[in-house]
Amino acid sequence: MGLVTAGLAFALQQVVLSLAAYFVILRGDTFGIGDRITLGGVRGDVVKLGFLKTTIMEMGQPPAVEGADPAIWVHSRQYTGRLVTVTNGAIFNEPVYNYTRDFPFLWEEIVVPIGYASDRGRVEQILLAAAHDHAVVDDPMARQALSKMRAKYAMADATTEPAVYWRITDNWLEMSLRFLVFHRGVREIKDRINRDIMNGLDASGIRIASATYEVVGLPAFQMIDNRSQDGQTRIRGAQTVGEMPTVEESPAALVVSAPPETRTSNMPISGSS
Repeated sequence: MGLVTAGLAFALQQVVLSLAAYFVILRGDTFGIGDRITLGGVRGDVVKLGFLKTTIMEMGQPPAVEGADPAIWVHSRQYTGRLVTVTNGAIFNEPVYNYTRDFPFLWEEIVVPIGYASDRGRVEQILLAAAHDHAVVDDPMARQALSKMRAKYAMADATTEPAVYWRITDNWLEMSLRFLVFHRGVREIKDRINRDIMNGLDASGIRIASATYEVVGLPAFQMIDNRSQDGQTRIRGAQTVGEMPTVEESPAALVVSAPPETRTSNMPISGSS
């Protein structure tokens, strides 16, 4: 009898835990139906909240975490079409990320690398203009939501205005555009901002920096007759650059060749045409 009781207690452990978590979710206002959350490693919108389980309409992941298991094939915060069920007890073991509960906005960033010879002031103007056209700027709702967040939580002051930050690297200058967006439709907004940035850079003759490869040497090769007097194959005067030569034998001749020597360079493309 004792073993049966112990077995039932163990089997019902997760059920009791999930049921308790349900009341914690409601009482603690952790999330509700319609909220965009990450729970149990799943990001998406809560479409159903039950006593034991939460159902989430799954969303895509950014490239940095696309390799998660199971695999995600959508590259941004848009629906994949999969409904994922997560036990409520997951809130006791993992953090819950809520994108909408108290502050329905997100700070986003777009990084643009440019050459050091580029017109940095012009690039910053292009970035800020694109953000002012499409991001949340000087919005009373955003300011009010931020004020409520600061009153409720011990958080430092933050700005809702777009800003550009510079970062010096070995190869180029990274200019990061930071801006505020509503928590839904982020991909569309970033798409519009990226298009405006590209159009502005093209109109100003400014090119985005990228890694390049420079060929610094070519192999020497020589056609040599393989029919020597003593019947032995001889290679005379073959010179190569880089790796050891390779020999391809044919009925009439030997071809001595070697791959070209290459050097990887992270030099950025010229900033202006």
